[in-house]
Amino acid sequence: MSDGYRVENPATGEVVESMEFVSEAELDDLLAQSRQAWERWSRRPMSERMEVVSRVATLFDERKDELARIIGTKMGKRLSEGVEEAEYSSAIFQYYADNGEKFSQDLQLDADGARAVLQRRPIGVLLGVMPWNFPYYQVARFAAPNLVLGNAIILKHAEICARSATAIAEIMEEAGVPQGVYQNVFADHDQISTLVADPRIAGVCLTGSERAGAAIAEQAGRALKKVVLELGGSDPYIVLDAGDPTEAARNAFSTRMYNTGQACDSNKRMIVMDDIYDDFVAELERLAGQMTPGTFETEDETVYTPLSSRPAAEKLKDQIDRAVAAGATLRVGGELSDQGAYISPAVLTDVPRGSDIYHEEFFGPVCVVYKVSSDEEALELANDSHFGLGGSVFSQDTKRAERVGEGLEVGMVKINTHAAEGEAIPFGGVKRSGYGRELGPVGMDEFVNKRLHWVGGDKP
Repeated sequence: MSDGYRVENPATGEVVESMEFVSEAELDDLLAQSRQAWERWSRRPMSERMEVVSRVATLFDERKDELARIIGTKMGKRLSEGVEEAEYSSAIFQYYADNGEKFSQDLQLDADGARAVLQRRPIGVLLGVMPWNFPYYQVARFAAPNLVLGNAIILKHAEICARSATAIAEIMEEAGVPQGVYQNVFADHDQISTLVADPRIAGVCLTGSERAGAAIAEQAGRALKKVVLELGGSDPYIVLDAGDPTEAARNAFSTRMYNTGQACDSNKRMIVMDDIYDDFVAELERLAGQMTPGTFETEDETVYTPLSSRPAAEKLKDQIDRAVAAGATLRVGGELSDQGAYISPAVLTDVPRGSDIYHEEFFGPVCVVYKVSSDEEALELANDSHFGLGGSVFSQDTKRAERVGEGLEVGMVKINTHAAEGEAIPFGGVKRSGYGRELGPVGMDEFVNKRLHWVGGDKP
């Protein structure tokens, strides 16, 4: 384990900033402050909390260029994609600032001879454990609804996200979020366990790996804490037919390269009908083969940026090598740079079903393609996964695509598009992709006390 958080430029390997882990005494003080702040924050009118969160939204938008440059330096995210992420985060905060009262309103229940109301009330201090791939968006979708609802937040970000985590905390403070209501903490793994077990923590939200999710769920289960988990995926991207297979491949490649392939719901398994397969794969090979390495400032679509870190790139390279050893065909790419975290976009075919590598998530610029000969085979292959985050189905016949999509064992089915997302659209999965939902109206319904308020007709 490292001695603290550090920001490393993945293009060069240079460490540009570092922070020490919090001390045990500081951690206890932080918990005490959060609990006291929550008690005050939760009693404030929701309209006031909504105003504060609206100011958070404004600041995210005003600082989008600065925020984008921070994460471009620390994880290689293309500058335009960083700006997009900051804008999306702003929209999420504003969405809950605009709709908080509606989403948390009391529900009148039918009760014979009595008045019964289901109330939605905050539950306390929440711990968020967030990943590095979308440093602002991941925090926004957790923090926005819960701040409006009246919960307090302790946010533990990924260890390479020290600067972006600090930037978020600064925005919260400037927007008027009271001291202690939102706190950033640089904690190690043991300290996370301490936080989960502490009775002052009411719930935990984690986005990360299966291993991290299983550990947090186990610890939270022992402490009887509510947990929301988003643990990645290996989303199927089914192409049943296409008027122009090369155009279909260009769309698939563009989707796969977003954030250099480091997205939980990216199209990690392309499942293509046999009559268009050869043209589809040939275009993927052409597109991947023309890519060259560059820095996050470029907007040239033929330039790829580094992965988040050298270890991430080395892990992906090992996965590609193991896939080839298992019998897969590496058609192009998959070359690891001598320094930095660059790995050239790859196209893999013929990954053997049932092999160990078949069930793994490729978190980076790798197009894994499978050939099928029927809708039934496509669906069976799509569902042959430990994951169940999302899935896309494409066809010129929308009804055909919908029939296949109806059978997908995922949390999000997308027909003739992959970009089915937005602040009003719930996000989450099934199987080993986790449980619970974020965003949309249901995003405010996870860490909430659904309290019954009953007034009987009889008096003592």
